Amino acid sequence: MSNIDYFKFENKDLDFPVYKKNPYIPKSGWIVLIIAMIVGFLMQGLSGNEMIDSILFCFIVLIPLLYYLKWDFKALFQKPKAKEIGLAVALFAGYLIYSYTVGSVLDYFSLTGTSTLEGVSITWASIPPLLFSLMGEELIKLIPFLLFLRIFYKYSNNRKLSIVAAMLLVMVFFAMLHLMDLKSLPSVLLMQGLGSIFEFYGYIKTKNVFISYITHLLTDVFIFALIVVGMV
Repeated sequence: MSNIDYFKFENKDLDFPVYKKNPYIPKSGWIVLIIAMIVGFLMQGLSGNEMIDSILFCFIVLIPLLYYLKWDFKALFQKPKAKEIGLAVALFAGYLIYSYTVGSVLDYFSLTGTSTLEGVSITWASIPPLLFSLMGEELIKLIPFLLFLRIFYKYSNNRKLSIVAAMLLVMVFFAMLHLMDLKSLPSVLLMQGLGSIFEFYGYIKTKNVFISYITHLLTDVFIFALIVVGMV
């Protein structure tokens, strides 16, 4: 593959799995992965124990994905380099600036709607389960991203176009997972949907799920901590 097929910011020593049949996942495999996503997502809140629910969510999605990747952990995860961790922190800071700016505009036009955290009791005990639940969230973004990337690349043979199209579709999908009511639509599309561009950038650049995960984890831990101390 030529360098012209890569974005300039990408690590060209690594590539995404699956989309070039590297490895090949059959249709039955994609069905299993989609079912795993649904089951894992629905497990949240089922047992009444946040930690157990978050662990189940994570591994119900992760294990089938690794199975179809032939247990190649490096297809998803690599040991983060110092500069990659720095990138994740910078993306976290970027999201804070973005969310504050967009949130202020949404507030001004009364378009914030109902938050997914409204009515939820957040305590310090709510933070440790994020270690697993947010990895689950990254995986339920990754699986459809790889699926759409595979489909678009198959018919277009255009890697860049396929990445952008797959990413945009997953952004909308991820936003819809946070939709509480129609009034919340602009908010979730901009905050959870378009806002996930920061995590996507980290993953697309490094091909390392740990980087998008670290950005996501820092964001949610920061928000939860602000809620606990009464600053939100």
